[in-house]
Amino acid sequence: MSVHNDTGVGIVVIGRNEGPRLVRCLASLPDGVPCVYVDSESRDDSVAAARKAGAEVVTLTTPPKHSAARARNAGISRLRSLYPSLDYVMLVDGDCEVAADWIIVAHQAMIADPALGLVFGRRRERFPDRSIYNALCDDEWNQPVGEALSCGGDVFCRLAALVEIGGYRETMIAGEDPDMASRMRDAGWRLYRLDAEMTVHDAAILHFSQWWRRTRRAGHAFGQLAHLHPGPGMPNWRGQCRSIVAWGAILPLLVVCSAGLGAALNHRLWVLTIVLLALWTLQLLRLSLKRRDLIPCIALANAFFLMLGKIAQAGGLMAFHRERWTGRESKLIEYKGLG
Repeated sequence: MSVHNDTGVGIVVIGRNEGPRLVRCLASLPDGVPCVYVDSESRDDSVAAARKAGAEVVTLTTPPKHSAARARNAGISRLRSLYPSLDYVMLVDGDCEVAADWIIVAHQAMIADPALGLVFGRRRERFPDRSIYNALCDDEWNQPVGEALSCGGDVFCRLAALVEIGGYRETMIAGEDPDMASRMRDAGWRLYRLDAEMTVHDAAILHFSQWWRRTRRAGHAFGQLAHLHPGPGMPNWRGQCRSIVAWGAILPLLVVCSAGLGAALNHRLWVLTIVLLALWTLQLLRLSLKRRDLIPCIALANAFFLMLGKIAQAGGLMAFHRERWTGRESKLIEYKGLG
């Protein structure tokens, strides 16, 4: 599929050690659209692969620290310097492939509605059947069609809107996409999820430890989002953090303490332990029953990992606040190996 470069569209791809995933990503991009690839010190052949594919390459070094936000800003800056007349930019993670007609569909939607700051479509997981963790990602990507409150890493943006809000917040190691979306909405721009295929993502999460690190990173993001956007509006980041603390920190701590003290003192605190575990189980069942779009066993598995993930998120949330109180710099939380 070819898109003429007079559409005013450019593409920014970011990556770090994506290997074959990046090769597939670059091969999926339409002809005739300028592309900048931003690499964050990959240890594989990502840079060579991007140059072979004809992309303009930006290589980042440390310091400052690497982040997706920093990479996206660097790509947008290079794209604007090379092509000052561009009006739109498609931001793509290097582990994603872009659907054949997506650029055209997104471009037409933006032209039709000048109030749109960004649009995105359906991101699907490449191998949802390889692990429960990949399947959870595929479900996570499936946001409702229509007006949106937030977005992910793959997104088609109006450059004027991005420039107005100052791009992405580079101090964030995670959650930079919903932060950008919130600031864009605050500036008066609309966000919309189109009913169209956008990208195919390769999470490559095959082990519990990978899922745990990714979920912990989400907790860090929720903490920073709640700190940066404390108002009562939607998304309700503070409410999300309260849920994480309640189900991922307080309840597990009470279970451990009641069980431990009951055993040590030979006391009937085991009754409290059972009550607390029953509360956890009831919440799990409640969440599974809400997912009427899934078959019961999948809905139950989804709810189980959602509840278990609260513990990992609590760790990430506490890490964010520890770093904030001590003035430490947040470190990138990675969950993938080399591509």
